Amino acid sequence: MGRTRILPLAAMDKLMRKAGAPRVSDSAKEALSDALEQKGLELGAEAVKLSQHAGRKTVTAADVALASRKNQA
Repeated sequence: MGRTRILPLAAMDKLMRKAGAPRVSDSAKEALSDALEQKGLELGAEAVKLSQHAGRKTVTAADVALASRKNQA
């Protein structure tokens, strides 16, 4: 049995099909899930830092948006 995933493989299949893939292998679903989870954890950690810097415990959509923009630079 594999590791516990945050993002379900069915959602990865749906994303890949929406992107135009007629078929998606299980390994491709797993790879996409791993990549998105890693990116999400990095983005989430940056958003937490931004909310703490602002003196808040609650992470807001603005924190996530700013973290995303900082991550693109």
